[in-house]
Amino acid sequence: MDELHEKAVLVGVQLQKDLHFEYEMEELRNLAEACNVEVMGEVHQNLERINPSHYVGKGKVDEIKVFYEETDANLVIFNDELSPSQIRNLEEDLECKVIDRTMLILDIFSRRAKTREAQVQVELAQLQYMLPRLVGLRASLGRQAGSSGGGLANRGAGETKLELDRRKIEEQLSKLHKELEQIRAQRETQRKQRKKTGSPVVSLVGYTNAGKSTIMNELLTKSGQQEEKQVFEKDMLFATLDTSVRQIRLEDNKNFLLTDTVGFVSKLPHHLVKAFRSTLEEARNADLLLHVVDVSNEEYRHMMNVTHATLHEVGVEGVPTVYVYNKADLAGVPYPRVNGDSLWISAKEGRGLDELVEMIKQHLFSGHVTCRMVVPFERGDVVAYLNEHATILDTQYEEEGTLLKVELGKVDYDRFEEFVIGK
Repeated sequence: MDELHEKAVLVGVQLQKDLHFEYEMEELRNLAEACNVEVMGEVHQNLERINPSHYVGKGKVDEIKVFYEETDANLVIFNDELSPSQIRNLEEDLECKVIDRTMLILDIFSRRAKTREAQVQVELAQLQYMLPRLVGLRASLGRQAGSSGGGLANRGAGETKLELDRRKIEEQLSKLHKELEQIRAQRETQRKQRKKTGSPVVSLVGYTNAGKSTIMNELLTKSGQQEEKQVFEKDMLFATLDTSVRQIRLEDNKNFLLTDTVGFVSKLPHHLVKAFRSTLEEARNADLLLHVVDVSNEEYRHMMNVTHATLHEVGVEGVPTVYVYNKADLAGVPYPRVNGDSLWISAKEGRGLDELVEMIKQHLFSGHVTCRMVVPFERGDVVAYLNEHATILDTQYEEEGTLLKVELGKVDYDRFEEFVIGK
């Protein structure tokens, strides 16, 4: 978007069964503000179904135009993804710049992307969004070039330029796809290495601004990690686009990897979900999901449904899940409180985190084995390894070596089985 101060009129259509219309309009306002766009006002319409040519009814277009001129706006934003022809028709009739919810979200993502991976993912989604919209423009330019005689000589200059643009976009798309494939391969390698070490993976998922990064930082602080490991957190939409992976070490030598994923929002553009697939695969390969919910928002159930649907879209299924109802202090509900796999906490106040760690431990380490081992003295490396990676409950020195009573994970148990003398 240009640097000129943008002032927008928001337009939304409420279809009969849309119970979340008001919340989605509020979200659109927040999205606009996240792009530094000043919202001048809103126009709503109730419809049975969307108008295929202009998205809203013809009379409503005139109303939007009058309102747009009265408020001195310079932009109209629609609360949905518009088709190429809808954008074209609206711009023609309203005589102003028209954008849709998808473009707004893509714009925020491109501003927030810090790592190369996130930048490639956003650019890919932007180009995929633009491509069909160029094709839509070609038809109108072709008509403007005059229809007499037809043939190449008669093509409009604009049309030729669009074909060049289109070719450029296609070349850029193929370059970005290749780069994303390489990044994906690197991720896969990292994941395999993590599997080898036997470190379980816990993935934070949830709606944007639910408090995932705050929880990650609180857990890092709890495990005594320095400030530089902390991730960016801010009370705004899509503060985190880049997946962070951090190791959380617990006091009894147990540890797990915690990954933070991009937050979701309703009507998240399909291209964007596809582009962020490799990032979201962190969640698919996790041993446990922490579904973080802002329980202080009255639409929190809707947010949970959006999160479930988006995870489903990228194939995240069947992963054990703990529901973390955050911001319980603002919701006025009792906390910290545990009920089955649900937990009410306030991450900002640091309350409920002990309970969260306990729940994570129950899920991840219930398969741990307690056994007795005798390790020959010449295998001091094994004892050193177990001291660092397992929970040593008792140590004695016998004639044939070090007698340990130890609690350890399945991978390590199998690895040192030769030293085991009993449970």
